[in-house]
Amino acid sequence: MRSRPAKVLIITYYWPPSGGAGVQRWLKFTKYLPSSGWFPLVLTVEQEYAAYPFKDASLYGEIPLDVEVHRTKALNYFALYNRDQSKIPHAGFASGKDNGLKGRVSRFIRGNLFIPDPRKGWNRYAYRKACELIKSENITHIVTTSPPHSTQLIGLRLKRRFHHIKWVADMRDPWTDIYYYDMFRPSLPARMIDRQMEKNVLIRADAVITVGQTLASILAGKAEGLENKIHVLPNGFDEEDFEGIAPTLPGKFTITYVGTLSPSYPVEGFISALTEIRSGGRPVALKFVGTVPEPIREMFPAEEDGNSPEFIPYCEHPVAIRHMMDSSLLLLIIPDHPSNRSILTGKIFEYLATEKPILFLGPDDGDAARLLSVCGYRGIFGYNDVAGIRDFILRVVEGKPVKRSGHHLEYSRRALTVKLGELLDRVL
Repeated sequence: MRSRPAKVLIITYYWPPSGGAGVQRWLKFTKYLPSSGWFPLVLTVEQEYAAYPFKDASLYGEIPLDVEVHRTKALNYFALYNRDQSKIPHAGFASGKDNGLKGRVSRFIRGNLFIPDPRKGWNRYAYRKACELIKSENITHIVTTSPPHSTQLIGLRLKRRFHHIKWVADMRDPWTDIYYYDMFRPSLPARMIDRQMEKNVLIRADAVITVGQTLASILAGKAEGLENKIHVLPNGFDEEDFEGIAPTLPGKFTITYVGTLSPSYPVEGFISALTEIRSGGRPVALKFVGTVPEPIREMFPAEEDGNSPEFIPYCEHPVAIRHMMDSSLLLLIIPDHPSNRSILTGKIFEYLATEKPILFLGPDDGDAARLLSVCGYRGIFGYNDVAGIRDFILRVVEGKPVKRSGHHLEYSRRALTVKLGELLDRVL
């Protein structure tokens, strides 16, 4: 705990009414930081100028009443190549592959003309406002959180102007190593520019935070001498989000997936295991909460009684938690990509908070698998381990033990914010 209060400026593009896990990370940190002697101010983009893939008005209620939120204009570059602003791309267009001419051209424009990303249209407005706040509020520390990684360039510019400022760069996802990066067809010059931007941020930041050890190692390899400034501070769950929501078991055994599915998420092994279970006379219902493109929906077969899987569009956070709590088994899939060992999704921590059985499909030596294993979960399988997946689901159906004793309370948002406060204390 600090002997005196200090102010920290949080610079984030995603803030309510934007939805998604990236919003919740700093929304929750902001909620609990004052208890560690740090008083946050938030700088974000005005809603009418923002490009949000999802909106969640329920998150407005999470903003602490005593936290100042400053909003600015932005240039919405998405409008230049995507006229339908009701369909802002997310996850790097990973939610679906439009291989028509329009899709290919859009991705090429994104990867070569908007480096590091189209949301950089916010930067000059945010920089100007940040300068005002640093001077008027006697700010000593700033935090930039990404994606979008263009936000890190705001911190880089501020650090160059205000030498006394301590800058913490929070990277929730890989930058040039993200699993969908090559979908943008970046040219060699574009790749070089992007990599140099990433390297400059990592070198100039006073500290770098990321969500998992594998990503920390990837970032540390970008330049010499970075190891000691990179810190792992994972996502987590807020216990208050689960208060008053009792876990239930649906009348029919139900497997629930929350989040996005795209062609990068292998589901064939799971479908084969499910087919074998149903052919053995075991009824299993499927529920998907989030974005699932039509071609992938068509891959999932109907039940023996003809009932189709339930597909629920992206919904507000409390509703998503309710769906998790009303499940028999939660499904978690990691995209199939060489960098997938570093993927540690935000929803995994809320899955843990439900204390429901979890079926994980992905690399068994990745950060997500290690986290589940440490917390006592056994349902960790490769994408095509049909027998293993089938037998695990049957164990859950039959009510057999599928979880060892393990600890997950260290991933509560409150506990993680204590660690963040300690890190800010050290960066002096």
